[in-house]
Amino acid sequence: MSAHGSLIPAHHPPNPQPLSRRALLGTAAAAVAAPALLAGCAVGGDGTPDQAEGQKNAKNPLGVAEDAPLEVVIFNGGFGEDYAKAHEVMYKENFPKATINHSAVTEIGKTLQPRFIDGTPPDVINNSGAGQIDPGTLVAQGQLADLTDLLNAPSLDVAGKTVRQTLLPGAVETGSFDGKVFILNYAYTVYGIWYSTKLFNEKGWQYPKTWDEHIALCKTIKAAGIAPWTYQGLHPRYMSWPVISTAIKFAGPQVALDIDNLQPNAWKSEGMRMAADAWYQIVRDKYILEGSPGLDHKQSQTEWCNGKAAFISCGSWLENEQKAVTPAGFNMAVAPTPSLGKGDKLPFEAVRGTAGEPFVVPAKAKNLRGGMEYLRTMLSMKGAKDFTGKVSSLTIVAGSADGATLPFGLDSCVKVLKASGDKGFNWVYSTYYRKLERNLVDAACGEFFSGRIGPAEFLDKCQRGADEIAADPAFKKYKRTA
Repeated sequence: MSAHGSLIPAHHPPNPQPLSRRALLGTAAAAVAAPALLAGCAVGGDGTPDQAEGQKNAKNPLGVAEDAPLEVVIFNGGFGEDYAKAHEVMYKENFPKATINHSAVTEIGKTLQPRFIDGTPPDVINNSGAGQIDPGTLVAQGQLADLTDLLNAPSLDVAGKTVRQTLLPGAVETGSFDGKVFILNYAYTVYGIWYSTKLFNEKGWQYPKTWDEHIALCKTIKAAGIAPWTYQGLHPRYMSWPVISTAIKFAGPQVALDIDNLQPNAWKSEGMRMAADAWYQIVRDKYILEGSPGLDHKQSQTEWCNGKAAFISCGSWLENEQKAVTPAGFNMAVAPTPSLGKGDKLPFEAVRGTAGEPFVVPAKAKNLRGGMEYLRTMLSMKGAKDFTGKVSSLTIVAGSADGATLPFGLDSCVKVLKASGDKGFNWVYSTYYRKLERNLVDAACGEFFSGRIGPAEFLDKCQRGADEIAADPAFKKYKRTA
């Protein structure tokens, strides 16, 4: 995959403000933050809580206090928590005097918002899931530690390289703001269209490479008594991913750049119009499993695993998330979105791949250095290989999947990434402006794919959402250059 571009602020940010309750709750409606709520918190001379610090040396380059407790909070989602427990064991091997407080929760925001407000956050947070704390707000409010020291530290087990030098292209950029790295996106995620190779082999179907082939196959699938499509109806933004991917492949990466940069009418570009018109066909011709709008992600994915639908849009966490209900021999595989036609600027093989699954170290963590060391453990070759083995997902550590026996779905991810080569693409507006994807685009997708509105109104709603963010001074604006 090619690097996904550096993230450069559109203007110089204001000095970090104390974290407001309103901003942290994700409303981002107030332009001025409320006074800090840090009463009762031990504060150092620089205005931050007293933080544990040890002696730096070759074995301990980050200066971790060897006996300092470490608190780790994991999002208990598709990846579960077992991988984190394994990383904690690895951390303890190097710091046996440290006690580790581990917890796994499904609602990161509800659980940790009060602790950020009170200035007592954990040392490491897997800030993921639908209930994550808005990363853009955390960055703008100065609540996250700069991870540059971690990236410049030597790798734990790759001799002669820094942590940064062991990572895949684009891994660092996805968590960068103002030229600094505040978020570590650990899993390397492939996004595409998933199908059962067993089903397709039994029926003699071939995955379609063009849009016309896709629609023709949908007609055949429906005639066989199977719904061509289902989707995560309560989280319809999952379907925005193939729409945007189709537009990028048709019109080129500028589509994503303009959306990320909140350019006027970016959502109504020719590429987006062509893509929306195409995807409306599966709505108009009733190629979506009946009842899909009312299903959550697990329910729709389970219907797909049970053979009720042939296609579903998702990221490469799907295989692990569905492993408990996936039939033996199902052999799920991912594929790129079909090409609209010969005029597409990117080839059929081009696929969206990016670093995801965000981890952060709060700036006011009591064991900030330990938090970074925990991330260094995760980014070791041993830590990365263990993660891939446990959760069937790639990591951002280059080469960590080499020689491994991968499950069918993950192996398909490796193959499509290799075929995509340097034609891969991504977008980051959902990181810059979480509200735009999780609320505004999500709502528009819900109306579009349930058939309540058509392509033009769908794009109008997305554009109005982007314009709302662009005009709101409460949102710090970022500019991506490539």
